[in-house]
Amino acid sequence: MLRCESVSKSYRMKGREFKALDGVTLDVERGDFVSIVGRSGSGKSTLLLMLGGMLSPSAGKVFADGDSVYDLPVDARATWRRGCVGFVFQTFNLIPYLTAVENVQVPLLLAGASDERQRSRAAELLDRMGLSDRLDHKPRELSIGQQQRVALARVMANDPAVILADEPTGNLDPETGQQVLAFLEEMNREGRTVVMVTHDPRAAERAGRTLRLVDGRLTTERPAQAHCKE
Repeated sequence: MLRCESVSKSYRMKGREFKALDGVTLDVERGDFVSIVGRSGSGKSTLLLMLGGMLSPSAGKVFADGDSVYDLPVDARATWRRGCVGFVFQTFNLIPYLTAVENVQVPLLLAGASDERQRSRAAELLDRMGLSDRLDHKPRELSIGQQQRVALARVMANDPAVILADEPTGNLDPETGQQVLAFLEEMNREGRTVVMVTHDPRAAERAGRTLRLVDGRLTTERPAQAHCKE
């Protein structure tokens, strides 16, 4: 479903070149749950942004369902990203002057859904997150854990096939972090592909396999294990 082929990414900082990714090749099959671990600065977030069509490589190719993502026209890439990919960020990225339900409505608005569809879908997702009594609360009126659940509801608004999560438990207390991981597991059981960047080895263990980035190079730390589904 997603593939990186000999992908590298370099930045120039203060006149010097810094290589964030160095010849990374990665295959993520449909329905996989993959965790990517590594030290700060190892290239984890860079790789995640590339998989999501938000950061072009300096060399190599990124493929989604056989299409070379960065060879697509800009509008086509944006349409693919909007319809197929959901991002979960550590900082939530909620719009501060919008209510919880309005924040969840944003992807539906961009997709051209009717006002009635926007409201009903957003309310349905927030109810699923246990926030039916917080629809009209703005981010500053919500706890950190509630803000993350609003962000997760927003991710699901357009029913993406792929969820890319960047340190989704990083700002959360242990209990709320476990709730977020359980949500990602639930989304994966429903058939969605999940790629999660994390520094927490206990969170990484919740994935089907774990990959490690060291100085921009990818290694397998824990391969996928065969298991029986009920």
